Amino acid sequence: MKIDTKYHGEIHIEEKDIITFANGIPGFLEEKKFLFLPFGEDTGISIMQSVSNAGLAFVVTNPFLFLKEYDFTIDDQVVEQLQLESEKDVTVYVILTVQDPFENTTANMQAPVVLNSKKQLAKQVILTNTSYQTKHSIFEKGKVSAK
Repeated sequence: MKIDTKYHGEIHIEEKDIITFANGIPGFLEEKKFLFLPFGEDTGISIMQSVSNAGLAFVVTNPFLFLKEYDFTIDDQVVEQLQLESEKDVTVYVILTVQDPFENTTANMQAPVVLNSKKQLAKQVILTNTSYQTKHSIFEKGKVSAK
């Protein structure tokens, strides 16, 4: 099937690559189908693109590239909803707020996107009782590289 995207133009996708958010995502509850598309080579950045709305795309990344000690617990209800059987099936993303200059970019560490990569199910989880912020700085002052 072909879809229009915000950053990649028109692309051909396979049904098996579509990730389902059963309840949508906060602020976009009607949007339930997304793709994760790489953004550049070896950047560690991807685009979480809505399948039905070309204009709706979020810049995301693996939070552990920037904050190795990032840690949170998923409650049993989320584990059940995502049909998680093993920690190996979990992929975590955080949504970036890209700034100019890029080193001012922040990540929403308070609401990670948790993906069951085996079953293609995902949920944006809102963490409570945490020190993580919605606009968490991901770069140390003076350092631009995440590596």
